[in-house]
Amino acid sequence: MRLPWLCLAGILLLLTPETRAQTDRAAHLLEELSNAYGPSGFEGPVRVIVRRELTPLSDRIETDGIGSLIAVLGRNADAPRVMIAAHMDELGMMVKHVTENGYVKFQTLGGWLDQGLINQRFVILTRKGEVHGVTGLKTPHVMSAEERGRVTRRDDIFIDVGAANRQDAEERLGIRPGDPVAPDSRFAVLNGGPLYVGKAWDDRAGVAVMIEVMRRLKANPPAATVFATATVQEEIGLRGAHTSSYIVKPDIGISLEAGVSADYPGISADEAQERLGRGPGMFLHDSTMLPNLKLRDLFIDVAKEKTLPLQFDVLNGYGEDGAEMQKSFAGIPSINITVPTRYLHNHNGIIHRQDFDRAVDLVTEVIRKLDAETVRRLKQFE
Repeated sequence: MRLPWLCLAGILLLLTPETRAQTDRAAHLLEELSNAYGPSGFEGPVRVIVRRELTPLSDRIETDGIGSLIAVLGRNADAPRVMIAAHMDELGMMVKHVTENGYVKFQTLGGWLDQGLINQRFVILTRKGEVHGVTGLKTPHVMSAEERGRVTRRDDIFIDVGAANRQDAEERLGIRPGDPVAPDSRFAVLNGGPLYVGKAWDDRAGVAVMIEVMRRLKANPPAATVFATATVQEEIGLRGAHTSSYIVKPDIGISLEAGVSADYPGISADEAQERLGRGPGMFLHDSTMLPNLKLRDLFIDVAKEKTLPLQFDVLNGYGEDGAEMQKSFAGIPSINITVPTRYLHNHNGIIHRQDFDRAVDLVTEVIRKLDAETVRRLKQFE
């Protein structure tokens, strides 16, 4: 039976923002990637999603020796080799040991702030399944004035998993030293608007951009051979980008990352320059890489040609996979393109859906320009 139009519209309005998001393929992908657990060195659940998505969009898929996944689109051996990279791992922790009273002590993986660890929910991925816990915080009722005014150091933080003692934690819950620990934070559409809140946008936002770019390129293949590379262990030293670059042997490197948005209280334009809702970003400086200037100009020219917004960011810190691509072999032209993100390296970050969409548009259009002559010019120095 055909429903009247007004009735159907009413049903759609009754859907929650999260339900509406699931009718949108890209939003559903962002949700699934954000929710997946994948601390550095333990990216398996994320790799399963990426492999599923990229298999129908590529001609072959392989992995390197530490788990980075490389999907190849194109069969012409003489075509330029374009590597687009996004890292699967997120900030996490590893079980160090369990105390006699059953509390879990941990080693951090990646660049956590101590204040971002306290009184948060985490999940330990054990051989018996997920174990949920919370990092305990001493009640202020019994704190001294000095204690109230200082940040609790990570060495003093523990995870409470509700265990009676060490034996209970190890035998009933299955917790072992070396088990990965991930933030426990779920995706949400923020109050029905264009902002998405979730964990691990660094760099699941970039992974989703890469997948959607490959979807478009599969429908209309470019002149170049494209290597969509989902890397591992970026947060602890750009390790996957290093090893996978030596498999791909790229001519051009495009890193896809979470950018540093500076549009909230307490951060200034001297620290970062990106803003949510103003399009994808381009890093002009970070502590690990300067972009190839000709490749920078190509992105700027394509953005102007296609009337796509583009922001620029000059950072003192940061580090990203483009640095390892750039340094591979004799050196390759590389650049870092971002989805601006608030509150990086915390349980909850925020991205703007239009920035994500425009990043997909821009990267796709640039790759279409990367024929043999253009790549030769980008690699040539006077």
